[in-house]
Amino acid sequence: MDLQPTAIKLTENRSVEITWSDGETLNYPFGVLRNACPCATCREKKRAEAAKPKGLLQVLSAAETVPLSVTHMRPVGNYAYNINFSDGHSSGLFTMDLLREIGKPVPS
Repeated sequence: MDLQPTAIKLTENRSVEITWSDGETLNYPFGVLRNACPCATCREKKRAEAAKPKGLLQVLSAAETVPLSVTHMRPVGNYAYNINFSDGHSSGLFTMDLLREIGKPVPS
């Protein structure tokens, strides 16, 4: 049986909380979700960043200076969620396996 979300909510501490069909509740800070985006554009950007010389200061865009948030989540079939972020990014499909992997347990 594949695990599926049974409840999803935004929290006051700038994260998404997902309760799964096995009863486990995991927390996903907005920045963690954005950094884990699996889309081709983000994968290429990560490769380019890794190849840059260390010690250089990064210039931030205007969008990067505003606190990040999740603006919308929609299921894609029974296997993934498409997540839209306040910086305009919306092309990543977060599979259920990826979400389970990157989530952190919510303390009881």
